[in-house]
Amino acid sequence: MRITVAHSPDSDDAFMFYGLACGAIATDGLVVEQVLADIETLNRAAFEGRYEVTAVSFHAYTQLADRYALLPHGASMGDRYGPIVVARADGPKVVKGARIAIPGTLTTSYLALQLFEPDFQHTVVPFDEIQPAVVAGDVEAGLLIHEGQLTYADDGLRKLVDLGEWWADRTGGLPLPLGCNVIRRDLGEEGMRRVSRMLHDSIAYALSHRSEALEYAEQFGRGLDPVRTDRFVGMYVNELTLDYGDRGRAAVARLFDDAFKQQLIPKRIQIEFVS
Repeated sequence: MRITVAHSPDSDDAFMFYGLACGAIATDGLVVEQVLADIETLNRAAFEGRYEVTAVSFHAYTQLADRYALLPHGASMGDRYGPIVVARADGPKVVKGARIAIPGTLTTSYLALQLFEPDFQHTVVPFDEIQPAVVAGDVEAGLLIHEGQLTYADDGLRKLVDLGEWWADRTGGLPLPLGCNVIRRDLGEEGMRRVSRMLHDSIAYALSHRSEALEYAEQFGRGLDPVRTDRFVGMYVNELTLDYGDRGRAAVARLFDDAFKQQLIPKRIQIEFVS
């Protein structure tokens, strides 16, 4: 049985799948192929059911729940940190009314920004081109995900808001759910559980072999030095990644509930994890 696992080309996702990449995790007869693409591309591909397992934004998942189930591991959550909106020194001082580059309309970062402040103009820019677009003045502000959260000051940019901090204050300390790993329901209950165990073991292996997994992940860091790679991976691969736990599950429920109440998603979502 061949399984395609699709994820973003970032150091945190690479770290998660190190156990599989290095051959340390038994695949139980499964042939596993990894595909790398940016999160908005993966979101769009999921609507076609292209991959058996894929990373998607929680925002996109609100429209994918009929085809995909949530895996109980592999989530990226910002625990008092998250996507940030940045501007140049001579740019806007607040989000309200600004023209902001976003990495995609299905990203959770865009959903969270709408929850924070609905009054802004957006333009979609590939996530790794947003920072240069702000520096060049092509847009007034940019919504940064991935390593841009650690490097924006290097380009003389300033932070308007950290959406992870704002979310924690709004919810009494819950983490901000950003990305999740999902699995196609047509694999069947046993097939989904079988793949789930394998992916869980890959994350656990990386966490218990951190130094070698970090060395592997560095090649996906897009210019991050080893210290920043270590910091970035630690932000998004941790105990919440290995298992959502009660906090993580409560955070997902709160995100979906708030988004529905503000009419940012079309329906209430019944959250269902692979057991």
